[in-house]
Amino acid sequence: MPESSSSSTVARHPVQLQPMQVPKASDVLANDLRERILRGDFPSGTALPPERELVTQTRMSRTTVREALRILEVQGLVVIKTGRSGGAFVQQPGGDSVATSVNLLIRGQQLRLTALLETREAIEPACASLAAKYRTDDDLAALDAANTALGDTSLPLEAFLQANVDWHLAVAVASHNELLTGFMTALSTAIYSSTENTAFVDDDVRKTTHRAHKNITDAIRAGDSAAAMRRMTKHVHGYAEAVVQVEQRTEIDLTDA
Repeated sequence: MPESSSSSTVARHPVQLQPMQVPKASDVLANDLRERILRGDFPSGTALPPERELVTQTRMSRTTVREALRILEVQGLVVIKTGRSGGAFVQQPGGDSVATSVNLLIRGQQLRLTALLETREAIEPACASLAAKYRTDDDLAALDAANTALGDTSLPLEAFLQANVDWHLAVAVASHNELLTGFMTALSTAIYSSTENTAFVDDDVRKTTHRAHKNITDAIRAGDSAAAMRRMTKHVHGYAEAVVQVEQRTEIDLTDA
């Protein structure tokens, strides 16, 4: 007796699948190499295998390998050198990498000047406190040199501003905290590049700045973390208040340096 059509019909249930995001091959290779570099498998200065060998080892196309290396180069994890002795050389990320990333964030998000000043007030007193604990003789020499320049009343405005940035960065360097140093490098550049310094910096500001820096340096030299933090807090807060009173603009206009 023939089977009925209903008995031979396969029961089907609706199946729904979610869209899948498949990573690019170059991203997969770049991620693998990045993890190996950050783990320390490839010490700084190590030459990665030549492009042709990477193609053979990974069984990926030459285009994929090149794109992966470009990703790592942009992230500051390899340096690409040309010539007979060229290739991709590993470099460990440092403070410059932090500064570059923060600088891109500041420019890309068009952060307000007040946001930068608030961030500086939160970070720089901590730098001063750590500097009082970890400063070396070389750190103190850098602080003294920058502040000596600041005390020269005949110094042109641009030279004064550079000496000011040098002193603040010297405090960050003296903290011996690479992350804080990277933040302060980006913040200092952004703040001083976006402030109308001609209208703001007069003889009184120069004298006040020189005196404040000397007091903070004295605390750092004495190893007094509490005093260094307290004096730096007062200094950067006073600067922020003065800038906001003079500076009418609230947005950052920071050109690529």
